Amino acid sequence: MHTKGKWRITVKSSFRLGRIAGIEIGIHYSWLLVFVLIAWSLAQGFFPEYYPGWDLATYWITGVLAALFLFVSVLVHELAHSLVAIARGLPVHGITLFIFGGVSRIAGEPEKPRVEFAMAVVGPLASLALAGIFWGFHQIVGEQDSPLAAMLFYLALINALLAGFNLIPGFPLDGGRILRSIIWGATGNLTRATNIAAMIGRFFGWGLVGFGIFQLFSGNFLGGIWIAFIGWFLSNAADASRREITVRGRLAGVPVRAVMDQSSETISPQTLVEQLVQDIFLRRRRRAAAVYQDDRLVGIVTITDVKGLPQQKWAETPVMEIMTREPLYSIGVDNDLNEALKLLVQHELNQLLVLEEGRLAGFLNRADIIRYLQLSQELGMKSR
Repeated sequence: MHTKGKWRITVKSSFRLGRIAGIEIGIHYSWLLVFVLIAWSLAQGFFPEYYPGWDLATYWITGVLAALFLFVSVLVHELAHSLVAIARGLPVHGITLFIFGGVSRIAGEPEKPRVEFAMAVVGPLASLALAGIFWGFHQIVGEQDSPLAAMLFYLALINALLAGFNLIPGFPLDGGRILRSIIWGATGNLTRATNIAAMIGRFFGWGLVGFGIFQLFSGNFLGGIWIAFIGWFLSNAADASRREITVRGRLAGVPVRAVMDQSSETISPQTLVEQLVQDIFLRRRRRAAAVYQDDRLVGIVTITDVKGLPQQKWAETPVMEIMTREPLYSIGVDNDLNEALKLLVQHELNQLLVLEEGRLAGFLNRADIIRYLQLSQELGMKSR
């Protein structure tokens, strides 16, 4: 699966493995739990049931190796999404393996239905290709009951199931994105397409929850909980996708100047932190100030910057020692609020500098956008 904001995986909860084709690969800590559970279920359940007669060590070695290759398969699936996204001009921040498999952190959404279709369909196709490759090697292996043959059979089966599961036409699964791209292309309405695909996704998610509960009461305790948990997760992700597209619709066409804080608080690099806190943060109730020197923007200082400095040093420390010099993220007064929100989320910012003809015109922060959304909803304003 690939994502924008609704499947956000916290980078601080992950550790980095390296890069493939320039894409950063990471593992979320939740993956470790799932890896252990899968290896255990294979070593104690799947392989002993279908391949009796091995010793315990063989079951565990085969189970661990199969679990590792399963996640390699998931990584290939996500790499397929990411490489197509990059080829279509969408930046990819990385791939993270986590509790439900993997997620590609793609910046932004496709601008055209055919781009989304290509990005979505390539993942299941990659899984089907892996299934065929593993099945081919399984046929080559002579002893069909050997650990190698058993592992190859499992990997062929699980990749085929992974492709089939992802092709279910419910958002945010790949099949749901394929369905959305088709409806989007036919109607020209992304919001309607998202709502239909998300509704199917929620229906499928709650169906999994019901099936999981049934399995739970049928004696399959661990499997039932896992299935129900996946269903709950998918249902919530589908609903989050629907809400996100609604937000995007409300922000579309709204210029930054209509929402921003037009107070352009500026200070010099020599301004003491204590003066900044008293004059800007407390008296004027601002959360940031632009730092100018010789009529040139050289930085921005925020409450977050000040929090990292002990209070006893405020009276002796100039803001130049704590301010952010680069990168300085800014947006124009006539830019779309969707563009501003994308910058805020993508770079995990609280505010943006707003410029008009290269000069500071004010600030835009998350609270400004939230207030606009709340007010437009209360007034019953329709999406543009």
